[in-house]
Amino acid sequence: MNATDRKIFGVLFFSIFAAVTGVGIVVPLLPVYAHDLGASGFYIGLIFGAFSLSRTFFLPYFGRQSDKRGRKPFIVAGLFSYAVISVAFIFSTGVESLIVIRFVHGITSAMIMPVVQAYVGDITPRGKEGWVMGLFNMSLFIGLSAGPLIGGVIKDRFSLNGAFICMGALSIIGFGLSMAFLPSTNDEHTFKKGRLPLRWSKILIDRTIAGLFLFRLAHTTCIGVIWGFLPVLADTEFFLSASATGILVMLGVFVSGLVQIPMGWVADRCNRKFMVVLGGLVTTGAVHAFTFAGGFWDMFWASVVFGLGGGIAMPALMAAAVLKGSRSDAMGSVMSLITVAHSLGMLTGSLLAGVMMDCFQLRQAFFLGSLIMAAGTLLFVVFTWGANLSQGTFLAAAP
Repeated sequence: MNATDRKIFGVLFFSIFAAVTGVGIVVPLLPVYAHDLGASGFYIGLIFGAFSLSRTFFLPYFGRQSDKRGRKPFIVAGLFSYAVISVAFIFSTGVESLIVIRFVHGITSAMIMPVVQAYVGDITPRGKEGWVMGLFNMSLFIGLSAGPLIGGVIKDRFSLNGAFICMGALSIIGFGLSMAFLPSTNDEHTFKKGRLPLRWSKILIDRTIAGLFLFRLAHTTCIGVIWGFLPVLADTEFFLSASATGILVMLGVFVSGLVQIPMGWVADRCNRKFMVVLGGLVTTGAVHAFTFAGGFWDMFWASVVFGLGGGIAMPALMAAAVLKGSRSDAMGSVMSLITVAHSLGMLTGSLLAGVMMDCFQLRQAFFLGSLIMAAGTLLFVVFTWGANLSQGTFLAAAP
């Protein structure tokens, strides 16, 4: 990277770190909050699912528009909206209002994450995709891991509203950094190239992208199960404090964040397909382990191994996605599809786990998650068979 691109990367890194930390403070507290309001497992699933549902519909639109109109306008608007939503949480009065707020929250999220990832992809030097994406992903994972721990402490020491206020303050920091230091739209790489992005019809039929999509879908289905229902398991069966629950939710993303940089370095030098498959198998075993957890320490180590699985797989997977996006001049579109998989996974995980909780037992939700992860890993192998993810099996450029 040159000096300008390093500055852009630093602004994106710290802006998203602040915003994601704020979101991480609040999200793990919502399941218990809703449960205390009398919400069933299905309604807890809806609170998480509403966010993923709206984000899924709007991700392709905002990703595509950022390829055409630039990245900065969507990033700053989304970060400011996060702060407004934190105020709305404070005035929420019931389960129904939480569902509505989370639905709007999903729309604003669609303006941020895939566009930021596309921006990082734009400035990534060829051959260093794993390293750069691993470094950037560290901001996401460390922010998400610090958030639940901070949120638990704030709730125990102060109140739930204090957590919402903290979310809003951190989002404003991210907004301010992006507004002040990101270059104008006309100076972005996408505008300098001046080429139209590849058509959706060609992107959607690519087998390698399908394989990346399905693995990300399965992995985030497991995240949806853990984020939505590990707090309920910890509260109802083991009577853990909010701080202890925050530690459990934090561990997976924290461990994954710690290994992003070394695994990104490895992904630029080793077989990326092998890394994704290995990460998928480790994740499968970790999610299955929650089914037999007998207390805090069993869930602690299952969370650690879950984080290792994601940390091994994600840098390699995102490096392959960057290769696809850069060759097709459709970085925003490709990244939005990968993030659609993330949203659908969170929706699927939270809703299926809610149904399993209501119809069977809460622990069976984790068993179902392990089966889905195993299936996603197998489908990834099938769809990427013969593809060289390290060199890139590229799409042809749009005419």
